[in-house]
Amino acid sequence: MGKRLQDKVALITGATGGIGAATAKLFAQKGAKVVLADINENNGMTLMQEIGIAASFFKLDVTQESNWKKAVE
Repeated sequence: MGKRLQDKVALITGATGGIGAATAKLFAQKGAKVVLADINENNGMTLMQEIGIAASFFKLDVTQESNWKKAVE
C-alpha cells in the first residue's frame, strides 16, 4: 500500500462514526497524521489507540465556536 499522504496532516471531524472512522484509518494507512475530532470521547480515545502513533484525539463539538477556541489553546 502506497504512502500517498506521507508528511500530511488531516483534521477529521465526526471521526468516531462510520465514514469519519473509516477515513481516519485509511488516511493513517496512507501515511498521514490524523487529528480526530468528535464529541464522543470514549470512542475517540478507542479509535486513537487503534490507529496508534499517527493519531491524536480532541473532544470537539464543531458547531460551538468556544470548543474551537479551547482546541487551539
